[in-house]
Amino acid sequence: MSRIHTPDELYPQLFQAVQDSQLLGDSKTFVDAVPRGEPADIDADFLKQRRLPKFDLRQFVESHFTLPQGDDKRLHSENRKPVREHIEQLWDVLTRAQDDVQPHSSLLALPRPYIVPGGRFREIYYWDSYFTMLGLADSGRVDMIDNMVTNFAWLIDQIGFIPNGNRSYYCTRSQPPFFALMVELLAQTTDDLGVYRRYLPQLQREYDFWMSDADTLNENRPASRRVVLAGNSYLNRYWDDACSPRQESHVEDTELAAESAREAAQVYRDIRAGAESGWDYSSRWFADGRSMNTIQTTEVVPVDLNCLMYKLETVLAIAYQHTGDGAQQRFHEKRAAARKQAIQTLFFDTEAGFFADLLLPELSCKPSLSLAGAYPLFFELATPEQAAAVAAQIHTHYLKTGGWVTTLVDTGQQWDSPNGWAPLQWIVYRGLSLYGFKSEAQAGARRWIDNNLKIYQSTGALVEKYNVEQPGVLAGGGEYEVQDGFGWTNAVLLRLMDELDD
Repeated sequence: MSRIHTPDELYPQLFQAVQDSQLLGDSKTFVDAVPRGEPADIDADFLKQRRLPKFDLRQFVESHFTLPQGDDKRLHSENRKPVREHIEQLWDVLTRAQDDVQPHSSLLALPRPYIVPGGRFREIYYWDSYFTMLGLADSGRVDMIDNMVTNFAWLIDQIGFIPNGNRSYYCTRSQPPFFALMVELLAQTTDDLGVYRRYLPQLQREYDFWMSDADTLNENRPASRRVVLAGNSYLNRYWDDACSPRQESHVEDTELAAESAREAAQVYRDIRAGAESGWDYSSRWFADGRSMNTIQTTEVVPVDLNCLMYKLETVLAIAYQHTGDGAQQRFHEKRAAARKQAIQTLFFDTEAGFFADLLLPELSCKPSLSLAGAYPLFFELATPEQAAAVAAQIHTHYLKTGGWVTTLVDTGQQWDSPNGWAPLQWIVYRGLSLYGFKSEAQAGARRWIDNNLKIYQSTGALVEKYNVEQPGVLAGGGEYEVQDGFGWTNAVLLRLMDELDD
């Protein structure tokens, strides 16, 4: 793929004017718009016309761009049809056909159909898609799982990694690395071990992306980009290769940097790294545990990311075993074993009885705990004693009336209290179940299901996130209004209903 140009590069003067004016409300609207002519000509025309006394910026934008359409009314069920029936119909509503290449669009055209989350999220998203695939598997739509894995492999081949989403402005960062779990799910649902061999090149490139610069690290330089050296083990953190405002949240980022006492470039890097985490945003990333203007994502070594990297290492070992490459198999098994040891020792806060994120440079446990601490159970990395301690903490502190709450802190950010999110409900449910805490797992899952159904009955929609402390009250927080759709909500609700019906 030739170099990808982003909206701020294609029409820099116009981009700045539109985003600074907040003309379209949501900053993402303009960067998703498709120009109706050559970008250089549009920008030149803007520079000419803006000097005119009756220049209307909105009219100029609407005449030179095709703006994205509003919400699809089919996301709502006006007559409240049975929720399973609604979900099955939503798969088609959320499906995007093979993309047509549109000149100068920020959308990266994918070769196969795919599922979008919904609402303002009009493109494929990396980690969302794994949870969506769980529901597709339950619905027997294995062909769509295959399509989406193929699309992600194509992105790895074209870009070198899986970006946050298939937009040009997302191509400096990734998201939580779930590709190995997608490959595993496809192999399981098709009963075809050849899937591991087929996607081995992309699995390896994904690993190389996250481990880039590992060979340059030493005790004097323990971290670079996404990789961290901890004794003899390699760990990972979130990063972004750019240090400017996000184009899809331009005003929000510039305002935040202006509030911070830190260098603007570092603030932007930490904001972007927080976006790569998928937890955008949470007290997990804040130095004071409360305020967004203290964001320090790149100083945090996240427990969930390192569990995902352990999974990638184990899946790589399996894939190399299927190809007969014993040396590579042993290499990745050794890496996985070292990471497992680090997760059990470094990441477990014995005083809290919970898995925590680490803070650079000391690699000390951060006091701001979250449901990310359940990931070691999901990947069966915890000792039985650690799992029992985590299960007790989750049941005592995180289980609320409407499901499991993300953190115990209310900061106004969407990945904090009082919100719960579908992917974390699945992680916690599976993690508790794998260690034998069936009743605790079912208690949280049942409350989440009831909360989802309560909102569905009152609004006719399945939404992105839920208020688990006040079931039936729409969730809030973050940079935008709660979105309808919603890919991973539909999937996890379907899977949990099936689990509890068995």
